[in-house]
Amino acid sequence: MTSELEKLVQMIQTSHRMVFFGGAGISTASGIPDFRSSTGLYQTESKEAYPAEVMLSHSFFMQHTEEFYRFYREKMLFPKAKPNAAHQALAELEKRGKLAAVVTQNIDGLHQMAGSQKVYEIHGSVHRNYCQSCRAFYDLSYILKTQSIPYCEKCGDIVKPDVVLYEEALDDQTVKKAIDAIQNADLLIIGGTSLVVYPAASFIHYFTGNSIVLMNKGQTAMDQQADIVIRDSIDKAFEQIMQKL
Repeated sequence: MTSELEKLVQMIQTSHRMVFFGGAGISTASGIPDFRSSTGLYQTESKEAYPAEVMLSHSFFMQHTEEFYRFYREKMLFPKAKPNAAHQALAELEKRGKLAAVVTQNIDGLHQMAGSQKVYEIHGSVHRNYCQSCRAFYDLSYILKTQSIPYCEKCGDIVKPDVVLYEEALDDQTVKKAIDAIQNADLLIIGGTSLVVYPAASFIHYFTGNSIVLMNKGQTAMDQQADIVIRDSIDKAFEQIMQKL
């Protein structure tokens, strides 16, 4: 175990209100690609007529709904993905009373699948879908089994994923709860995020606790402010951490 991981183990042992702020990097070990790494969705070659950022925008959803859903099903949905060691470790730390909350930019639902209870999904979830008119709820299986555009079985309008697309605002209540959790944390672990997506990345500036730990394979703008920087894979790091706790 590296000295950085040993220090983190000690921090967790003395923490009472730890918060994990995570991004796509925590789910890569579950087979879900991230966005901005060299193998991420935004970096790999694509035959699409539009950039991924455009196809995941509100205006594209409204104007090219069928094309949006083709891309969304192909690139954003991973129904067979399972939680990895990092998700499981965070759920266990919550059970032990160490972890106060998970604030995630991910939409995959793997934290809840691992058993985490207090999860603030600031960008929504693929597991929730609503009719744009009557707000009838549909789960992920409905999106997967429908062809092309999914329509509401009750009123016939288009069903939209409860996912924050580009050009859309974050949910106010989720933002408030996430910021409150970070403000009240004594230890903030930031994992698997490049911290370039705003306003989500700005949430960490509300932290006034004791220590910040950064777990990310690539450099971020927060590296200099972090008390510990860990470059290892998050799942492997948490496997070692849990062996010591």
